[in-house]
Amino acid sequence: MQCPKCKAEDTKVIDSRVTEQGKVIRRRRECEKCGRRFTTFERAEMSGLTVKKKDGTFEPYNRTKLENGIFIACGKRPVTKTQIDNIINELEEKWAANKKMVSSQTIGNDLTDALKKLDHIAYIRFASVYRSFKDVDEFKEELNKLLK
Repeated sequence: MQCPKCKAEDTKVIDSRVTEQGKVIRRRRECEKCGRRFTTFERAEMSGLTVKKKDGTFEPYNRTKLENGIFIACGKRPVTKTQIDNIINELEEKWAANKKMVSSQTIGNDLTDALKKLDHIAYIRFASVYRSFKDVDEFKEELNKLLK
């Protein structure tokens, strides 16, 4: 593992812990050249999971892309990284258990459902982008559904 500070290749593991219900290994590392300590995370890769987009094209599943969208929706909200990781982990298990391909529509719907349970503001933010609200009336309509 390369040191983020000096880019040296020689780092050693100081501590390893299992996190996120045993699905991730958290490692504390130390650079042998500059002495900087940093953390890495190791998780099982969602290999082979393909996303079918609305336009019919396919692309490999990208967890980072999904995380970034959720982080934007949850900006300045009382939502922790652990909560976001848990949502993504649960959804990835669901998608991988069913098949090797998942539609972007399924991803969006599952994610909006999860965010609705987690934080209403994050849900509205994500839904407004995912569903491409065209005007204020569509936004109001979604808010009214949420408040019922």
